[in-house]
Amino acid sequence: MLYDSLCEPFGRLNFMDFTSQGMYYLIRLLVALVAIPFHEAGHALASWLLGDSTAKEHGRLSLNPLAHFDLMGTLCMVVAGVGWAKPVPADPRRFKNPKAGMALTALAGPAANLILAYLGMVIWKVMYYWAPINDATLFAAYFLEYLVYMNVSLAMFNLLPVPPLDGSRVALLLLPRNLYFRVMRYERVILVILLAMVWFGVFNQPLAWLNDSMWQLMGKATGYIDQLAYSIYYSQFVSGV
Repeated sequence: MLYDSLCEPFGRLNFMDFTSQGMYYLIRLLVALVAIPFHEAGHALASWLLGDSTAKEHGRLSLNPLAHFDLMGTLCMVVAGVGWAKPVPADPRRFKNPKAGMALTALAGPAANLILAYLGMVIWKVMYYWAPINDATLFAAYFLEYLVYMNVSLAMFNLLPVPPLDGSRVALLLLPRNLYFRVMRYERVILVILLAMVWFGVFNQPLAWLNDSMWQLMGKATGYIDQLAYSIYYSQFVSGV
């Protein structure tokens, strides 16, 4: 399950001031082509490392978008901000600890998004301070900024402890094994309810807070780039005086 809030609550990504609406959706599409495969491949990699090769056998241990995309889910993701990819198959019986294996596999998806968001912010800051300003670098900057935004949004939404989201696998660790698998049977019903809640904005406020907090954390984690840039500018200023 994937989600990317369209409200853009932080005022950082006002693409419409700079590009046409077509360019805005092009950037969304290009970012989705990167973010969604990273998320799904993260699940597949964790599952394989934990002893379940099901996802690998189905060709999901790949960054190829075609291996993961559901056409309707991708279109909904780009146009409406709510979408989905093909589920990554997993066989709990292959894990030494089925519930723990499922939980770690689930967490790997959001973790992959956060890693990608961090790398995107690092590159964005390097470009901000040192790249020449032209059409190509401006487009790259918009792409990288939205890459960070979408990946943070995907990670935070999928960490909500609501089935069938990834965070529910961790919450369900607290349940007895029989009850755990009984809950998993109703994932599709819960999914419909979840989509309705997203549509009516039930999660807007908590997600806005989570996204903003993670964005600030990413900013602090990449603060060494700011400090390096300020040091270089200061040394150049002093030497020029």
